[in-house]
Amino acid sequence: MTQAENNPQALTVALLTVCVDGAVTRKLMEPAAHLPWGISTASFDEYMAALRRPHLPPEIKNAEALIAVVDMDRDPEQALETTAYLNQLFFGRIAIVALSRGRDSELLLRAMRAGCNEFLDLPLDVDQFQQTLERLERQWSQTIGRSRARGHVLSLFGAKGGVGTTTVAVELAVFLVRCHKKKVLLIDNHLELGHVCLYLGLDGNRYNFHELVRNVNRLDSDLLRGFIAKHQSGLDVLSSPDSHDELRSVDPEAVGRTLDFLCGEYDYVLLDCETSLSESNRAVMDRSDQIYMVATPEIGAIRDLSRYIDSFLQNQYTTERFFIVINRYSSRDAVSIEQIEKAIRLPVGVKICNSYAECLRAINVGEPIGPERKTEYSIQFAKWVDTLAGGNGTELPPPAKKRFWFKGWSNSPAGARMES
Repeated sequence: MTQAENNPQALTVALLTVCVDGAVTRKLMEPAAHLPWGISTASFDEYMAALRRPHLPPEIKNAEALIAVVDMDRDPEQALETTAYLNQLFFGRIAIVALSRGRDSELLLRAMRAGCNEFLDLPLDVDQFQQTLERLERQWSQTIGRSRARGHVLSLFGAKGGVGTTTVAVELAVFLVRCHKKKVLLIDNHLELGHVCLYLGLDGNRYNFHELVRNVNRLDSDLLRGFIAKHQSGLDVLSSPDSHDELRSVDPEAVGRTLDFLCGEYDYVLLDCETSLSESNRAVMDRSDQIYMVATPEIGAIRDLSRYIDSFLQNQYTTERFFIVINRYSSRDAVSIEQIEKAIRLPVGVKICNSYAECLRAINVGEPIGPERKTEYSIQFAKWVDTLAGGNGTELPPPAKKRFWFKGWSNSPAGARMES
């Protein structure tokens, strides 16, 4: 039975019940019918597991969001197994409700760990379930089918370690905030021990991007605020985990859904990423408006940059959204821009002058180089963000003696190609 056809513009939601009494199931269906959803329903008389997979009709599998109500009393162990199975099968788009006559604290804790989001008591209080549905409707209205203007996703990948990718990401984010008053989120997308918060002088222990991803099925603006670290510039930050865990992993579908949500909250979402073609990084690339590959003008970085570009192209990524950033550039460098472009078969989009000592001081004190510094380095970042945000940024005078490396910028859609 499906109501989705009656409202083709509505959010499509599947309501599942597992081992729930028929009379209770009918009561559960009533409040769901009054919400602005296209509802598909299904009832299962047996618990589920990887080895006991039920047949799921297409309208259930393809629903944008799902609600599963699981009776915990008939067989608690199988109910927990069902909860874990459903959470894994529909991770990031399912809310699982535990239904029980008792409030066994140990069972509830195990249910939460298995993926339960809500709890209902028996006998069923329909008003309580109505409140649960309304809460989910508010959350999903922000995470699925959002009508709000989409912000821009910029991802930065280093050709190898030590090329300054994190520094570039931090400065770019700070300059977007300071020069253009944009609402910006900077994400440390390292699986562990990233440096974004260190470079900003923030304590990021409580603010973990991958924990936010794991909570995407209940993500809303209020939850997001609890994860955000605030920098004095106005920049919002999500840290990486600050401890080592060999078993830590990230679900790529959940990463994609999290970025979809964040694009509705911010003008710009920047990600400082490890360079790899992992599934989670593919999800980042798929949603990136611009992908910046950062390298330095030395032979090891250029060799690695060329190899990564080849890998990206072999994996069906086009070069339209790829932009090459050469950091710590100097005319005295042995490898010229022309040689780099010949090696990688792509034009260099951004050149950033060699200001290693200035950057090192900023990193060690946890204070990014801002637009007020009026150095060659800061002027280059101000020009860069002008091209991204429309060219109406902070006016800064050029340095007295040093030559500015940017020759000019084209009006390409991404706004990051340099004119020759």
